[in-house]
Amino acid sequence: MLGRMARVEVLEADITGLKVDAIANAANTELLHAGGVAAAISRAGGANLERESRERAPIGLGEAVETTAGEMPARWVIHAATMKLGGPTSAEVIGRATSATLQRADELEARSLALVAFGTGVGGFPLEDAARIEVEAVDRHLAAGSSLERIVFAVRGGEAREAFEAAVTLAGL
Repeated sequence: MLGRMARVEVLEADITGLKVDAIANAANTELLHAGGVAAAISRAGGANLERESRERAPIGLGEAVETTAGEMPARWVIHAATMKLGGPTSAEVIGRATSATLQRADELEARSLALVAFGTGVGGFPLEDAARIEVEAVDRHLAAGSSLERIVFAVRGGEAREAFEAAVTLAGL
């Protein structure tokens, strides 16, 4: 199915509590859940998620792999490597990680996906730039056809919400 059939939303929300098929994790290449979104997902998902992550690691920058979501309402966590452990990220890596997450969601036949502001926490990437890069990747992905019916940008704080809302509006999504 070609076209932009998915509903795109921006929610100020804790991604670990969203009732969607898959949630994205801003991961490092070792899939260690040391801080930020990754640590919150690990706490909410439980020991099985940690074990599955260790079994799937390492992955390359910009790549994405899934695990089950453990004790969270989602079915899967799609771990997208946006940086090496403790290191910075880049526009190119955020773009590749977003695209890989969307592709993996389609391969899983997910109907709904929650994304986060990749690279803006520990990675130190500017929020407005991350929003633009991720929304552009979503726009391209949807234009090519996708199983996704709902995409949520789950963000924390008014600044993040405003940045993502502006990028979504600018893209016409």
